[in-house]
Amino acid sequence: MALISKSLIKKYGLDKLKNKLKDKGKELLRHTLDQQVTLAVTGLSRSGKTAFITSLVNQLINEGSGTKLSFFDPVHNGNFIAAKRVPQKHFHVPRFDYDSAMSALTSEPANWPKPTHGISELRLAIRYQPKNSILKYATDMATLTLDITDYPGEWLLDLPMLKQTYQEWSKQTHELMKKAPRAEYSKSFLAKLAKIDPFSTASEELLAQLAQEYSALLHTFRHTLGLSVIQPGRFILPGDLAGAPILEFFPFPALEELDGNDYQNAPDDSFIGMLRSRYLEYKEQVVRKFYQEHFLRFDRQIVLADCLTPLNKGKESFADLELAMSMILQSYSYGKSGLFSRLFSPKIDKLLFAATKADHVTPEQHGPMVALLNQLIHQNKHQLNFEAVKVKTLAIASVKATNSGLSKHKGKDIPVIQGRSLAKASAVNSNSANSNISHSDVDESTEIFGHKITVFPGAVPSQLPKDDYWQSSSFNFIDFAPLSGLNKHQCLPHVRMDQVLQFLIADKMI
Repeated sequence: MALISKSLIKKYGLDKLKNKLKDKGKELLRHTLDQQVTLAVTGLSRSGKTAFITSLVNQLINEGSGTKLSFFDPVHNGNFIAAKRVPQKHFHVPRFDYDSAMSALTSEPANWPKPTHGISELRLAIRYQPKNSILKYATDMATLTLDITDYPGEWLLDLPMLKQTYQEWSKQTHELMKKAPRAEYSKSFLAKLAKIDPFSTASEELLAQLAQEYSALLHTFRHTLGLSVIQPGRFILPGDLAGAPILEFFPFPALEELDGNDYQNAPDDSFIGMLRSRYLEYKEQVVRKFYQEHFLRFDRQIVLADCLTPLNKGKESFADLELAMSMILQSYSYGKSGLFSRLFSPKIDKLLFAATKADHVTPEQHGPMVALLNQLIHQNKHQLNFEAVKVKTLAIASVKATNSGLSKHKGKDIPVIQGRSLAKASAVNSNSANSNISHSDVDESTEIFGHKITVFPGAVPSQLPKDDYWQSSSFNFIDFAPLSGLNKHQCLPHVRMDQVLQFLIADKMI
């Protein structure tokens, strides 16, 4: 019988079949256990989302070409093999334009890539050698699929609106508009609203005109005053909703004085009835829909924060950043009692807060930058940790734009940074007592884009600034252009992008 079995095995090639089935089993196990992570990237305008995503992708696909990812264990321990871009899963979502961003950074002179204004996606396939997981018994090579979703932080600020009535939102927004620095810019708009009878029949033309004025105010608050709390977020970043009636509403301050029954019974075609209905529609069709369609898929999240610009703008701007961070953190109350969990049951297990533009200050100021960011998120961070969401804060520069060193000033070595300023020479020379340590001679009537300057921009407070801080401190955090001579086939210079990768995806590649 044994002889017959052996002859049959030899005749029908069952040894080969056995090996083939074994290989198929390994392949099935490998595909079953291959990892997938959806990383959400957000931040308020000018926080550096586009540069961050570009750098993250660049570091991974060019690993081995002059990269320095010392604190990323898969590279440090030899697990990492390679990464490449692959077609994204959702064809209806715009593609993140990595190639255009890299072209801007590697042009001569180098430029910052154009910021994104809506949601976009990019997918990476990362090959690695599993060493500690069950995968090592099935294959010598596994794949981590990394889906990166970019969306505006202004959209995140809309989430608290879901638990507010139109009356509550109008009251909150009106309070902000009455205070400095918004008050001066809001007077004309509020005066127009005061003349409107809320129960009169609405004029769609007038509603559209006032909504446009309110949107213009929000742009002024964000880009002129440097404020962070902008609601509704889609009013300054409308995406495909530009011109839609769903974006034609605004806060109506007189609601505080109306009788509750009169308000509730206001006709749908009245001013107040139409504003209320559009507000409710915005909450359901824009805010809730975005989180249900996209946010539920996110596994991990990074929130980018530019703390330097609000410090430059002054006390009111920084206070507004504090309020914005508080509103954002409300969105990440993942516990059973949190609004976010009750509404969406998210699965995010890691949350990284990154203070961007770390290369715009001298290296010894990175510690205070992290301390300041920790102060901004302090109260909510404890709750997040308690609810088993891993939270980390870092000071980073996605694309390093300066070089650091020492300069002699009055006989002492002073830490300085050197780079190509985007500001006008007169602004650099006159706005900061601390920036005159050393810089090249330039014509003060011309821009010095592309001209190297060497500065000590000032110290970053390690705690939330008190009133006396704004009176005594002297600093000027300058905007710098990217370094010249960058190569798209090599890794971009950075500060702590390896630590970002370590926290966000290293555990998936063991």
